[in-house]
Amino acid sequence: MKNFYSNGKLLLTGEYLVLDGAKSLAVPTKFGQDLSVEKIKETQLIWGSFTHTGECWFEAIFDLQKLRLVSCTFNSDTEGNAGFIAETLLEILKEARILNPEFLNSESGFVVKTRLTFPRNWGLGSSSTLINSIASWAKVDAFKLLWNSFKGSGYDIACAQNDMSIFYEIKDEKPMVEQVSFNPIFKENLFFVHLNEKQDSKEGIAKFRESNQDIEKEIKMISAISDAFLKAESIEDFDRLIIEHERIISSIIKVKPVKEKLFSDYFGEIKSLGAWGGDFVLATGNSATPAYFKNKGFETILTYSEMIL
Repeated sequence: MKNFYSNGKLLLTGEYLVLDGAKSLAVPTKFGQDLSVEKIKETQLIWGSFTHTGECWFEAIFDLQKLRLVSCTFNSDTEGNAGFIAETLLEILKEARILNPEFLNSESGFVVKTRLTFPRNWGLGSSSTLINSIASWAKVDAFKLLWNSFKGSGYDIACAQNDMSIFYEIKDEKPMVEQVSFNPIFKENLFFVHLNEKQDSKEGIAKFRESNQDIEKEIKMISAISDAFLKAESIEDFDRLIIEHERIISSIIKVKPVKEKLFSDYFGEIKSLGAWGGDFVLATGNSATPAYFKNKGFETILTYSEMIL
């Protein structure tokens, strides 16, 4: 049996603009996804995806010789459908085989099981962790597999592969990854709050692309803020950087910052992470922070040490 593991991710700076070359600060999370592969005699790929609580939420059987879907089931009342998920998975597998023709080209078959270590609606990278682990299994470049089968900047793939914080930027259409030490002395003042909604990053990227603006100046400003995030020596400095970052992105995507929209009476600062409108936000605060958000109906609040690898 072969086992693979990929880290989850959070993008602290550079959302949207990372697509156009802004230097962005990203962090791998303590949560991720396991993928195990076991050989069987039948020429089939039998796939099972499991939640963090051990429940099987998706199953599929593929004919390996023709690499086509035979059957699938999806155990959810709220989102998606089995056929769409199976076809998306099949597309990833086909792209992996294009990159490495030896992949899945055998007389034996496989039982593959994936297991998330976080709830599916958290938005920590259920797709990117899957793509990175499939790439490891197929012995192909995970960034190429991502860009051939999905869209996106690739920072999430970089987080999947690194066990510490990174600067990530795209130069000449190539991913540039620099390991950095983001370990602020005020980390006990940092909280990650889930907004009870899952944001579709592909949809967010598409809307951003539609704007078709000249954002060279903003890219440089966000890159400078990424550097400053790493060097901030006080929570007050960090708060000022969050305010400026939110202002810049808001002006580009024409969406109100999340603090203004949902938490105008909050005493600290709040920053969206990734596509605006869902998943986690970063909040600066103190021991009163969890109670504030719980009173607003947001129960999932993690400290920095609970979330970041």
